Formats: sequence, C-alpha cells, structure tokens
Amino acid sequence: MANFNRNIYSNKLLIGLYKSLLLPRMIEEKMLILLRQGKVSKWFSGIGQEAIAVGVTMALNEEEYILPMHRNLGVFTSRNIPLHRLFAQWQGKMSGFTKGRDRSFHFGSQKHHIIGMISHLGPQLGVADGIALANLLSNNKKVTAVFSGEGGTSEGDFHEALNIASVWGLPVIFCIEHNGYGLSTPSTEQFLNQDISDKGIGYGMESHTIDGNNVLEVYSKVKKLAKEMREDPRPILLEFKTFRMRGHEEASGTKYVPEELLDLWSKKDPVTTYYTFLLEHKLINSEENELLKIEILKRINKDWKIAEEELSHKSTVQNELDDVFKSFFPKVIEPSENKVKYRFVDAISKGLYQCMERYDNLVLLGQDIAAFGGVFKVTNGFLEQFGKERIRNTPICESGIIETAYGLSINGYKAVVELQFSDFISSGFNPVVNLLAKSHYRWGQNAAIVLRMPCGGDVGAGPFHSQTNEAWFTKVPGLKVVYPAFPEDAKGLLAMAIEDPNPVLFFEHKGLYRSIEQEVSEAYFTIPFGKATVIKRGDEVTIISYGAGIHWALEVLKEMKLSVDLIDLRTLQPLDTETIYHSVKKNGKALILQEDTLFGGIASDLAALITENCFEYLDAPIKRCASIETPIPFASALEYNFLSKNKFAADLQDLINY
Repeated sequence: MANFNRNIYSNKLLIGLYKSLLLPRMIEEKMLILLRQGKVSKWFSGIGQEAIAVGVTMALNEEEYILPMHRNLGVFTSRNIPLHRLFAQWQGKMSGFTKGRDRSFHFGSQKHHIIGMISHLGPQLGVADGIALANLLSNNKKVTAVFSGEGGTSEGDFHEALNIASVWGLPVIFCIEHNGYGLSTPSTEQFLNQDISDKGIGYGMESHTIDGNNVLEVYSKVKKLAKEMREDPRPILLEFKTFRMRGHEEASGTKYVPEELLDLWSKKDPVTTYYTFLLEHKLINSEENELLKIEILKRINKDWKIAEEELSHKSTVQNELDDVFKSFFPKVIEPSENKVKYRFVDAISKGLYQCMERYDNLVLLGQDIAAFGGVFKVTNGFLEQFGKERIRNTPICESGIIETAYGLSINGYKAVVELQFSDFISSGFNPVVNLLAKSHYRWGQNAAIVLRMPCGGDVGAGPFHSQTNEAWFTKVPGLKVVYPAFPEDAKGLLAMAIEDPNPVLFFEHKGLYRSIEQEVSEAYFTIPFGKATVIKRGDEVTIISYGAGIHWALEVLKEMKLSVDLIDLRTLQPLDTETIYHSVKKNGKALILQEDTLFGGIASDLAALITENCFEYLDAPIKRCASIETPIPFASALEYNFLSKNKFAADLQDLINY
C-alpha cells in the first residue's frame, strides 16, 4: 500500500487530486468499450500510470509547458482541454486538434501549453530544451516538463537532450515513466542499471526516483522542485516507478507479462489506493464517490455525443495544400542603390548580422560559431556584438539542436542552426523530416527555423564533407529549400528565409564562399522565394541550374558562344515553373545541370515537369547532366571524374546537335 503523506495540504486540494485521477481513468474505461465497438481505431492505455500525469500537471503553473506522451491523458484532462475536442481528435473529426490528419495524442495546444509527441518518442525531449531555453532567455521564471518512457531512454535523443539541458542549465523536468516494458521488451533488455535516475549522474544532473503510483508523492516532489528551479534554473531527471497494466496498445495484449507481476501492481493501483486513503481520513465516503462517478460519466457521455454527432471530416485538395505551410505574405524590401563588393561568404555573414540586429528574438545555434566564428568564419565577431545567450556554441548533436530550435520557435523565438557541413544533417534527419516539416500541417504549429547548409564539392573534401544533398529534402512537403549562386541572392534570400515563419534549408556552396564576388546592397533587403532569374537570354536552348552549376555553365558558355537562356532557380522549393516553361516553350530544347548524382535528383523531377507541361514544344529529349553514381571522392583526379561540370560542355553540344 502506498504511503500517502498529506502534509499541510487542504481537503480541497486532496479531493481535487482524486477527481483529476478519476476523470482520465473513467475516460479510458469508456474508450476501451468504444474500441471494441469499432468507434475508436486504436488506444494506448495509461491505466495504472495516471498519478504521474496528474501529479506533474497539477504541480506546475498553467502557463508552463508540458510535453506529454500517449499514456498521459491526465495531462490533457488536468489542463481542462474540452473533452469533446479530445474525442473528436480520436475519431479524426474536424474539431479535433489535427483536423483528422493525425491520431491519438500526436498534437499540441498552445492555449493549454501542451506540446504533443511524434511517434519517434525521443525528439520531444530536445523540444523541451528549446522551450526552456526561450524561458531562460526571457527570464520569465518558468519551468518545462517533458515525458518519456524507459524505452525512450535508449534513444540518442534522450542523451542529447539531457546533455544540452545540463550544459546550458535549462529549467527542464525530464519525467521518465519506468513502467517495466517497451512494448514487449522488459527493462532488463533496455539497460542494465536498476534505476533510470542513475543516468542523470553522467550529465552532472540532479535526479530522483519517485513512486509513480503515489499521486501525493508525485505532486509534492514536483511542486517543490519546480519552485526551486524557477529561482535556480537547472534540469532535473525524475524517474517514476510505475507499471503499465494493459498492452502497449490494446491489440498487443499482456501475454508476455508474468501473471504474478500484474497481480502485484494491481494492488498498487494509483486510483484505488488513493481513494482508500481518502476514505480512511474521512475526506470522502462511498456514497459521495458514487455520485462523483455518475457526474463524471454524464460529462463524458455528453461530450462523446457532441463528437460523435459531428459530421465526418471532408476537405479539398486546396485546403490540405494550404495548411502545409503557415501563410506568409512578405513585404519585399528592395535592394538599395548603395552597393559594396562582397564575397559570397561575406554576403551571408553581413545578411545574418543584419537579421540579428533586426530581430531581438533571433538565436543562432551551431558548433564553434561563438568565439571561433564558425569553421567558415560566417559568425566571426557576432559573439562580441550579440552575446553568448544569442550566439550559442552547441554540443555535437545535430538531432538535439534541431529539436531545440523547434522548441524555441514554439516559445516565440526564431532560430538559425548552422550545420558545419550539410553532410552532417544525416545525424538530425528525423526531426527535420518528421517534426519540422509536418508540424504546421498536423496541428498548426509553425517552425520558424533556418538550417544553414554549407555544401558541395570541387574543394577536395571527400565523401563526408562534399555532398549536395538538397534532393533529400525537396521531396518532403513542409520544407522550403533555397540554393543561391551569387552573393546578392545569398544575402537577400537569407533575410527572407529568416523572415519566413516556416522551416527553410539554406544551402551555401563552400566552393563559392571565397571565389565569387559581386556588388551587393549594403542595407537590409529581401528576395522573395519561388522567383528564378534568367541570367543569359537566347533562343537555341534552355539551361537550368542552381548553386555552383550556374558558374560552371557560365564558364562553358564563354567558350561555346551559344544563344541560350540560362535560368538560375535560386529556390528549389518553391519552384518557379512559370519561368522554366516559358523558356522551354520558346527554345524547344532543355538541359538541366546539377552537381548531385543523377538518379533521384532535382533534374529528374524538372525533366518530368517539363515533359508533362511542355511536351508538344520540345524539339529534342530533355538532357540531364549530373555527377556520376558514386560517393564523392577525395583525390583531385577522382573528384574531377566525378563532377558533372566536366561533362557539361559535351552534353550541351550533343543537345544542340540533336
């Protein structure tokens, strides 16, 4: 039997905790019936774990963010989310929080300061870091609580998030529900240490193990720690010992759990044991309890009826497309007449500097970007001007830092993350394509994040520092992809990327950093996305490229003296198809030059689009010029053979001669 210590808590609070425990339990019991009736498609039960969600939520202030999991119904009910909206969410109805686009608890609500999970579990731990960082920067004395299970502690995101929080002293409460099993895998096959709280030691982090079935112990401990953390910001790891009484989800069952273990934990049920405590202290009687249950059931049934009577959700293709990005109608600021000669790298640095001046809520994150100024010196001198709070050196953990950037965006900040090399985005791929890209479409939360991506070959850097991996992202709805070729474009497009409230991947070719110069507007200006430029005009052939490919084409055209349209795409998502189609229809021949390897690259999709929309105007097959199908090599002779720049002249001549 749990040892309940009422301390000095009022009868009202003690009864309030019980009501808050009983509500999610009774909702779950209702959902299990509806699941069998086919009225709910799937259910992840939190029966047996309610004391954790309820205790933590009630211990925090309402304006403090909580990031729950799919067994934390008590977080949502304790924050008084309208039940009919929860029920509509689980039925895929329009009045749910995701308009039928996601299920279960994969949603958030800014109104209730709840940020929902994605199925990959671990990323929300890093998101909590970002929310807490925003609180720290704002000095608003708020804490953030985030949930995970013991299975999630095996993920790299868990370790990255704890390390970031520890290094930066972030006021995050990491709540780990140790419930015995990750689906069917017991804890002993997840880790060898007996207590998850021991993991905090390696990060210099305060940690505690708590009886997760004792709502008073949960509430008391979290209340005390949160109060301390508001005045003395720091992360704390809390392990809640509990048990999952039902399957991972209902279809899984519990056959893999020994019967004696289920019997043992059933005697520790957080609702019944707390009710017994209240009975013994004469704070409630059986008749009052029955009346309370009747009242709760009426509320549940009433709200279920509202959700059930709502018509099935219908939409249009345009409605769905319109919600992929947050609407953004920028006022374009034109370049000034006062020009300064900048190298490509200088234009990016100057543009970023002006954005830091323009937006007090802009934070830069990246490895070695502070005192060192970044490996390419883009942020050299920024630390002295803007301070270490906004120019933040990060640990080497791309996934955790991108998640942190998302948390900053949730809590009112803009973030620019520098990837030292675009190749390293592979270590942060999940949060980019599954969190940032899907966030607004799923539940209306934008991600005001720019990922700076130094990329490209022809610099002798080998397979891990030379990729042009833009095609990894152009196929993911919800991401904008920018790839400038000139200093003026780089400066103006970067400013637009930072203004944009949506996630932008900003590719910067390393080979252009110090080899290309141009007269650039000194004042702040922006260039709209989705507008290509026609650098040369002619009527023999249309050449389409971007990034370094534009300069490769210009070099060849100096020698060949052809009459061509040379189109610099500038942005790959969104794409300026109007300019492309107009040119191809005029010239009848098209060549697409990319640095990336051929199969699955941008050129493939462009060729398909041109074929579908300009077929009757074509005088020759569309030509794609790309690098060979190998990883990019290091030795100069091998890299020469690899790069498409060395095949371009021959491919262009073949197309002219067709």
